[in-house]
Parts: sequence; structure tokens; C-alpha cells
Amino acid sequence: MRIATFNINNIGKRLDNLIAWLAEAEPDVVCLQELKAEQGAFPADLFGDLGYGAVWKGERSWNGVAILARGEDPVLTRSSLPGDPSDRQARYIEAAVGGVLIGCLYLPNGNPRPGPKFAYKLAWFERLVAHAGELLATGAPIVLAGDYNVVPTPRDIYPTRSLDGNALIAPESRAAFARLLDQGWSDALRVLQPSGPLWTFWSYMRERWPADKGMRLDHLLLSPQLAGRLVDRGVDRWVRGEDNASDHAPAWIEVETRASAGRH
Repeated sequence: MRIATFNINNIGKRLDNLIAWLAEAEPDVVCLQELKAEQGAFPADLFGDLGYGAVWKGERSWNGVAILARGEDPVLTRSSLPGDPSDRQARYIEAAVGGVLIGCLYLPNGNPRPGPKFAYKLAWFERLVAHAGELLATGAPIVLAGDYNVVPTPRDIYPTRSLDGNALIAPESRAAFARLLDQGWSDALRVLQPSGPLWTFWSYMRERWPADKGMRLDHLLLSPQLAGRLVDRGVDRWVRGEDNASDHAPAWIEVETRASAGRH
């Protein structure tokens, strides 16, 4: 099963880019972030024509998350992150696909730091850590995939001091991500590529894509029940180089399932 995460950065503006990537990569599960479309504007019928069932949580102009599944309909289990009923931002959705529980998340950016946006980021992160712990306790095979808006370590960003005050690399952000890993989650991309650049995001600013000045913001965390089945990983960098591209590239992993084991 190939599971991908892709911050599409406005599905309405980049639908053609998304369709082209789906045709080329043929992922089995896709976690999308930053739909920037209200609930009724999500192109579910189009994805159905392409062979993908979908669940999604839209929000007008901002945020928005979705899970696509090739050849089946995801079984929705949750459409928001627990812990704060007053939080209406569309940043988390969860569904079962092919015997795997998929959590798709778009963690707050948190800039400027300090300030209320950074406080919201840390509070949201704490809710995620709490929910992730409850998920682990179920013993199910789980993936938590998405744009975490965290650069976990200095090796996950191009050499620079210009972002030292940024919420993406703040000590508090990195500490929260480390607490997730300490629960028992595996950082799948780094498991199979422990060192070297593994960028998933290149800012539109200051020619950072042509200069390959990127960072790793998009992560796929695996529960122990799934980590042992990890067989491959990658970042589809070519997508970032297309016309009208998102500033993110899709990141993906492959895991063995009972169905896929017989095909290898």
C-alpha cells in the first residue's frame, strides 16, 4: 500500500497538478492539506471518476484536509482533533482504509512567534500528542500523515540562520514532535533515509526552489504495528517543478499489507 501526503495549497487552483500526479504516481491513499475550499466545493465526483473514494473537511478560503483511497471508500472515524470543541479550523480528519487507520493533519504554522498564533500551534500540538497516545493504545496499524509545519532537526533544513526565530524550527515545536516519537511512533521517511537532504517544501520566495533550499515539513508517522511493514519511501520532487505547483511536493511510503504481500 502506497500512502502519500501532499499539501496541495489550494485544490481549486491546482486540481490539474493533482490529477497529473495521481495518474503518474498511482498512490493507494492520499492525505491532502490546505484545500482552501468549503465543504461543498470539494470535487468528490471527479475523484470518483478517477477511481478514488474520499472523505474531507473543508473550510472556506483556509485550511481543509481530505483522505483519498484508490478503489474504495474511506470509512470516516473522525473529522476533527479532540480536546477543544470550540476549535472550528479544518485541520484533522481520520479514516480507515484497507485495514489501516489513516490520520491526516495540517498543523498550524504558528508564525509570528511569539504571539497568539504560536500559542495556538503549541496548544494544537498538545492535543495531537494526547490523541496520538490514545490511538497507540488501541494497538491498531496507524499512519499519522500530513504537513506538521515542523522541521524536526537541523538536518531537515538547508543551511541558514535566517529562520532562527521561525515557529517551524522553534525549540518548543521540535520538542512537541519529539514527544510524539517518544510515544513509539516511527518517522518513516527518516527510518529509510537517516541522513542527507529530504526536502518536502521549498518556499516561493527568494528562488529557493531553483537553489534547492528546502526543508522537511511533511511527515508520515507509523505506529509500531505498521513500522515493521515499511518497505519504501520517497518524495516526488518533480511535482514541485511543474507549472503552477504547490510549494510542497508529495511525500510517500510503501507498507506491506496482507493484500500486497502476495504481489511481491
